[in-house]
Amino acid sequence: MSLQEKFELLARMNREAEAGGGEERVAKHHAQGKLTARERLDLLFDPGTFVEVDKFVTHQCTNFGMEKTKIPGDGVVTGYGKVDGRLVYAYAQDFTVFGGSLSLTMSNKICKVMDMALKNGAPMVGLNDSGGARIQEGVQSLAGYANIFHRNVMSSGVIPQLSAIMGTCAGGAVYSPALTDFIFMVNGTSHMFITGPRVIKAVTNEDVTMDALGGAMTHNQRSGVAHFAAEDDRECIAEIKRLLSFLPSNNLEDPPFAPTDDPVDRKIPELNEVVPDNPNKGYDIKTIITAMVDNGDFLEVHAHYAPNIVVGFARMGGAVVGIVANQPAHLAGCLDCDASMKGARFVRFCDAFNIPLVTLEDVPGYLPGTDQEYRGIIKHGAKLIYAYSEATVPKITVITRKAYGGAYCVMSSKHLRGDVNLAFPTAEIAVMGPQGAVDIIFRKEIKAADDPKKAREEKIAEYTERFANPYRAAELGYIDEVILPEDIRIRVIQALDACRNKRDTNPPRKHGNIPL
Repeated sequence: MSLQEKFELLARMNREAEAGGGEERVAKHHAQGKLTARERLDLLFDPGTFVEVDKFVTHQCTNFGMEKTKIPGDGVVTGYGKVDGRLVYAYAQDFTVFGGSLSLTMSNKICKVMDMALKNGAPMVGLNDSGGARIQEGVQSLAGYANIFHRNVMSSGVIPQLSAIMGTCAGGAVYSPALTDFIFMVNGTSHMFITGPRVIKAVTNEDVTMDALGGAMTHNQRSGVAHFAAEDDRECIAEIKRLLSFLPSNNLEDPPFAPTDDPVDRKIPELNEVVPDNPNKGYDIKTIITAMVDNGDFLEVHAHYAPNIVVGFARMGGAVVGIVANQPAHLAGCLDCDASMKGARFVRFCDAFNIPLVTLEDVPGYLPGTDQEYRGIIKHGAKLIYAYSEATVPKITVITRKAYGGAYCVMSSKHLRGDVNLAFPTAEIAVMGPQGAVDIIFRKEIKAADDPKKAREEKIAEYTERFANPYRAAELGYIDEVILPEDIRIRVIQALDACRNKRDTNPPRKHGNIPL
């Protein structure tokens, strides 16, 4: 074979590998509003930077005539490249090849780039579009899944792991994404479930559609399995890139700093009017968040799930922060099972990757009711306590209004190693609200009064004056400073700057036992 023939052979093999399942299957894929695996990777990586790995690998299965059909790459494209100039590893499953089903060969390809990502300290992005295990391979495909799961666990807290569900992923195909840090889904075209509608109908006689069972909004809003919902593949990839811009490459690095033209000493006078005089009136905590962060740029995580707590990423003075905020506009900002789990997971991610935490607190307590008790609010609420207490990153807290009872303790209080704890003059820090406290403390006295209604009102006013303010906590050193709302950006950035070189440790142990 001449040199030219060798070059032509390479070109032909490249064409075969890049063709995936062929023109007909690619056209059908496009008709569903989906991009191919290679098109998705082209959007993810900076132009000309993607380096493919194992392009010509094929499966080794000989069962059921599989040896007669071999496609280079075997249904997954793997490799590495640059995203906004930073090294990232990725794999993209190709549904046009065997329906994206996982073979042992495909698993080996994915595991190889996962190992490379871990060794080189770079984020791992998985673009999932798979029908599950390749049935023809039997237990080998199951072994392949287990190999991936193990690497997900070993990489957890070491490198960021992002998963996008870009099609219908079923069975074992959903467990690897579930082990990663963030999951993206696409409305209308992506689904994830353990068993599909037909199996559910056969086993439980339930009728359910694909979207209702495992669509993007089902998992973003109801189950909380997914964190982001996009309208199409392009928007999904853009959101992945935006999230990566806030994350460090690994747990030994700091998040990427981005110089800003937003003054660090910018006052925000309009915030003086945000918290209502009436303590029973709600307001949108995101008004404060977007006003105080650099250029109003806030990437909310889990936006559709447990809206009574808000979490997400932003920058303050150019430095990345993770924001956790009670949302008075939903359930009065009460903590329930879902909000506690949502907050705890986010806090632990930030702590693992050196992202300082800024907490905005307005919480009247844990949500009461038999539903919450039966669902395990005690256990789930404890997760948020655990997460904040365990975290050693800088922790800055601002109490905007209510901080009652156990919820006061939970939200990064001084007692859980909060570094700088601030409060607005509107803050109310007490065991419970004035009305409830008066009804307990002065119940007999009010009942015996000539005018019980007037006596109750007087006691409420007295209790409010003495306890429903930030000054008793400030006297005890639990609040470092009472600040004007307009100064929140200035004070938080000053606190973050002061804590930049913070060093804190936990007792030596294999790992703690968070209440799961």
